[in-house]
Amino acid sequence: MSSHDTSHQAATESQDPIERIVPMMPIVLPVVGGVLMFLLAFIAIAMA
Repeated sequence: MSSHDTSHQAATESQDPIERIVPMMPIVLPVVGGVLMFLLAFIAIAMA
């Protein structure tokens, strides 16, 4: 009669967003830290 596919291929193919970001952390964290330091320094100089 009708074919019922009980396999959940869509659930196994999709990756967790965190799993895609974790390998980039050694690059992302220093870059974001550097941008944050320059932003805070700029704010401190502008307020002085």
